[in-house]
Amino acid sequence: MSARYLTTTLPYVNADPHLGHALEFVEADVLARTLRARGVEVFLNIGTDEHGAKIERKAEEEGKSPQAYVDEYAARFKTFADQLDISYDSFVRTTDPLHVAAAQMFWKKCVEADDIYKAIYEVKYCVGCELPKTDSELVDGRCPLHPNVDIEIREEENYYFRFSKYQDVLLAQYAAQQDFVIPEERMHELKSFVAAGLKDFSISRRREKLAWGVPVPDDSEHVMYVWFDALVNYVSAIGWPQDNQRFLKWWPVTQLAGKDNLRQQAAMWQAMLLSAGLPFSRNIFIHGFITSGGQKMSKSLGNVINPLDLVKIYGVDALRYVLMRHASHREDSDLTLEVIHEHYTAHLTNGLGNLVARVMTLAETHLSQPVVLEDGDEKIEQSFFDSIETFHFNEAMDFVFAEVSVADVFMTERMPYKKIKSDVASEQVSARHDIEYLVRQLASIAAHLAPAMPHTASAIIEAVRSNKKPINLFPRL
Repeated sequence: MSARYLTTTLPYVNADPHLGHALEFVEADVLARTLRARGVEVFLNIGTDEHGAKIERKAEEEGKSPQAYVDEYAARFKTFADQLDISYDSFVRTTDPLHVAAAQMFWKKCVEADDIYKAIYEVKYCVGCELPKTDSELVDGRCPLHPNVDIEIREEENYYFRFSKYQDVLLAQYAAQQDFVIPEERMHELKSFVAAGLKDFSISRRREKLAWGVPVPDDSEHVMYVWFDALVNYVSAIGWPQDNQRFLKWWPVTQLAGKDNLRQQAAMWQAMLLSAGLPFSRNIFIHGFITSGGQKMSKSLGNVINPLDLVKIYGVDALRYVLMRHASHREDSDLTLEVIHEHYTAHLTNGLGNLVARVMTLAETHLSQPVVLEDGDEKIEQSFFDSIETFHFNEAMDFVFAEVSVADVFMTERMPYKKIKSDVASEQVSARHDIEYLVRQLASIAAHLAPAMPHTASAIIEAVRSNKKPINLFPRL
């Protein structure tokens, strides 16, 4: 049996989970469940990023210690993942002792490679991103991702990582593996960034200015820069450096990340891996943002959509459905409460839910026993697997709902609900054959739905096996 390692990025715990986190978590979970359905052993890693200036400031604002603050938010994110039915195998926290030890060992490996040195620097720094910014990245002197946060000018002696050393080898990797970053547009963007020249980046902060971080080995005056520490979670989660056998079983990793993480995940982290003597990641899928009403979600605009509120209203599988079928996974997506409700009503209540209710009512009433499913009835089509494994989630979901449409058309054209009432015996026999066909179609739909909508798939299969109409899967709201 083959093994695959998948990871999301670690959400930064300076705010509550949002719809963008839900998108990435569900994408990773659908991929994990699909691979498992193929007999692949999967390790899915999620977790929380818990160090840095933003955390220290937020904790101070709330009158809490940084540790108490991150404990509270890590619990929120774990609950969030559980409520979204994410089948994770690891929930790593960057404050975990094993992760801290791994980050310090990773630092030492980079020191041994002569890739860490001290220098004085002055940069324009966005606290919102926890990243230095060049003039070309700023709009009217502000970070476009955090326009309400003042850019800080910082000058101090810090440790640097020799990012510039790895320009050629990164470009060679991108040329050798054209699908290293997906989609293709993000790969072009990454190549342009690296080809323009890489500058060494700061990887520490003085403890007197930032105490909340992983201590730098052999230098009590410095803590690690938050990105350096957090990126190491991808190896610490699978046992590096303590358990090399476990690490080698799972590495390399497939990463899922938002487009604001492109250079950190696909360039900075890959250079760090090389420095530490570790192989590149397997590949990296970059998704877009979710907007609402054509604007970035923000509390001030009043357009924030809380994913857990959607779960309370529509159920977790309905949210997973909307994210998988009606969000664009390669570009930005626009979702509003009105559009989400329309999708729920049209495709789930009136579509899938109605089909299941009609077919299983006929089966319960007119079949003397449950349909005995055959192997082919629950066989997942190769094209469906291919769509998921190449991150074409929309195509995979369209495939499933095309099956729903086929069954609806069959019901309309064959009218088994009329034929079964005929006085002609052959018509009744034909109707029962039609009903059995439709029940087998439901089994196929359920098999393909299982990665994205596991509760719904389970309910459909249980209905088929018991020959009972289930309670309404998607009640009219």
